[in-house]
Amino acid sequence: MDNNKNIRISTGKGLLAISPMLVFLLLYVAVSAAIGDFYKIPISVALLAASMWAILICRGIPLKERIEVFSGAAAKSDILYMIWIFILAGAFASVAKEIGAVDATVGFTLRVFPSDFIVPTLFVASCFISFSIGTSVGTVVALTPLAAELASTSGANVPFFVAAVLGGAFFGDNLSFISDTTIAATRSQGCRMQDKFKVNLWLALPAAVATLCGYVLLTHGSPELPQPEHASGWLMLPYLVVIAAAVAGVNVTLVLTAGIGCAVAVGIAHGADVISMAGYMGKGIEGMGELIIITLLASGMLGVIKHCGGISYILQVLTARISGLRGAQAIIALLVGLVNLCTANNTVAIITVGGLSRDISRRFGVDPRKSASLLDSASCVVQCLIPYGAQTLLATSLAGISPAAPFPYLYYPWALCLTLILSIVFLFPRRYSAKRKPHTRH
Repeated sequence: MDNNKNIRISTGKGLLAISPMLVFLLLYVAVSAAIGDFYKIPISVALLAASMWAILICRGIPLKERIEVFSGAAAKSDILYMIWIFILAGAFASVAKEIGAVDATVGFTLRVFPSDFIVPTLFVASCFISFSIGTSVGTVVALTPLAAELASTSGANVPFFVAAVLGGAFFGDNLSFISDTTIAATRSQGCRMQDKFKVNLWLALPAAVATLCGYVLLTHGSPELPQPEHASGWLMLPYLVVIAAAVAGVNVTLVLTAGIGCAVAVGIAHGADVISMAGYMGKGIEGMGELIIITLLASGMLGVIKHCGGISYILQVLTARISGLRGAQAIIALLVGLVNLCTANNTVAIITVGGLSRDISRRFGVDPRKSASLLDSASCVVQCLIPYGAQTLLATSLAGISPAAPFPYLYYPWALCLTLILSIVFLFPRRYSAKRKPHTRH
């Protein structure tokens, strides 16, 4: 259904198609907010209920085929690849913690940086690493365990520290030349990466600077922490290997594999045995179990929504009435944001609406460099804010907190959202927002 652009979806059918998403948001976000505790209702239970509802409303095909649609979406190669990353991340995080690598790195950080600058430093480091490697997932893997341990050691708010890492991770993901979102946005809109970068910088840099200033102000005057005992510098080697490999642009699975190997070697050198190392890895992998289940449930549910025409309905409604340059830009941002909400994958969202956005840009004179920037920025905002996005799920699992816990402290995506809105309302940067000659169909 969703593959045929000529079929018009009725309002009733369209709303029914996207209703599983509404069921999930109602059960997890609305109910948890109402009772004031996001730990009461597990996200896995909310997704299970929404998934069952999705299969129930998928009419016209036998139950077995509905389940096959769900299973096929959950078993896509990109989902299974993400699960590989979760497994390796769990193994690395557990081994690194047990051998003392986390404590040694935290101790070094506390000796080098004043308490006032720990969170701002985490944010800047996250921005730098994500820009260098072009992926938010690799950045989350490298820095979240360190951020969580720093917060625990200092008695600070763990979600606050994790949110700083998440925000910085999406800053680099949005701007990097080698990010898959950048590649998808520029190719779909037909512009050069460097041109899209120049436009994007007007949106992302002010948001990052404002966020950094906010972190500096919020953490100013933090009490000095007691200096930890000096630990062997060799214990930091696994984290140094992971960060160095990530910055060098090595594939994230190879980064984690190298980190695990290094952690095992360091552990054995400090007196641990191979059996203990295997036990630590097993414990970390088991700790990823709920995260893997959540990923599979979310992917399957969103696949059913797409199969039933939910995404096609969203595209149909938003493109029904477009007027003016500002309206066209707003629709492009809304399109990719809502599709991202229904796919939990910013790259997939950009690819899904890329062709339609390019058509809108041509018809209403939107500069392709601006439309590419809108696609990338709006998708990053949504991906960072949803509690079922891969990056948030991975970060909160590594930190041992609820997926919704960092939400109140995600200052960067809200700042980026504000600059995005202002860029549409006031049409800046002017050089890339001037009205271009509309494309006329013949």
